[in-house]
Amino acid sequence: MSDVLVQGLAGIALAVVAVGLAWRLRLGLSKELAVAAARAVIQLTAVGAVIVAVFEIPALAFAFVAVMLTTAAFTAGRRIGGIPSARLWAFAAIAVPALTATGFLLAVGAFDFTPRAAVPTAGILIGGAMAATSLTGRRLLEELDSAHSEIEARLCLGDSAREALRPSIRRAIHTGLTPAIDQTRSVGLVTLPGAFVGLLLGGATPAEAASTQLVVLLSLLAVELAAAALLSEFVQRAVIAPGERIHQGSSPWRSK
Repeated sequence: MSDVLVQGLAGIALAVVAVGLAWRLRLGLSKELAVAAARAVIQLTAVGAVIVAVFEIPALAFAFVAVMLTTAAFTAGRRIGGIPSARLWAFAAIAVPALTATGFLLAVGAFDFTPRAAVPTAGILIGGAMAATSLTGRRLLEELDSAHSEIEARLCLGDSAREALRPSIRRAIHTGLTPAIDQTRSVGLVTLPGAFVGLLLGGATPAEAASTQLVVLLSLLAVELAAAALLSEFVQRAVIAPGERIHQGSSPWRSK
């Protein structure tokens, strides 16, 4: 039996355990877990075939990255659906920092300027930006709803709209960055990240794997912070009316 088949069957077995455990505990997550696992199997199988073509035809790398960006924006936009033009803002918040950082890493020679290096690098950074955008957006929606009285009080005391929103923005960005900060702090002590493990399994030396993983982790900190900050700026523009006033009435920040 091939290693690929053994790995696939082992992963499916553990996914079945997760579905069964969720059903046994009556968490209401069994269907969601099963669908997520099935999608992962189908998508990774398809991506594996597509990546072969991407590596052989460099021009396809741009199309592949565009698909990743669009999917990330759709996913994050759905999570923050209470924000006007959520998918558009999510796309901008994810694409700008992720593509800028990818271009920088390739330009300075941190990674080879080839599809084999550029596509995985872009994918990791896009994924990190998507997570930060989703977490920041959701927390910001909750903040602007639950802290409405606090915001109104600050406005009554003479704060500008941006000053009144600043504490909520700060808390939302802190939430969005917490996973990235925790992962960076605990790397090597609590967790061995995927890139590090993958490189070791692929035959790289521990030093090479550690160096690559370090670049990725530190890049993710910058990318996720930029994504969270950009989304927060877009939300502020959506809820602040001309003349530095908070929109009144229907509260455009409320979750649907």
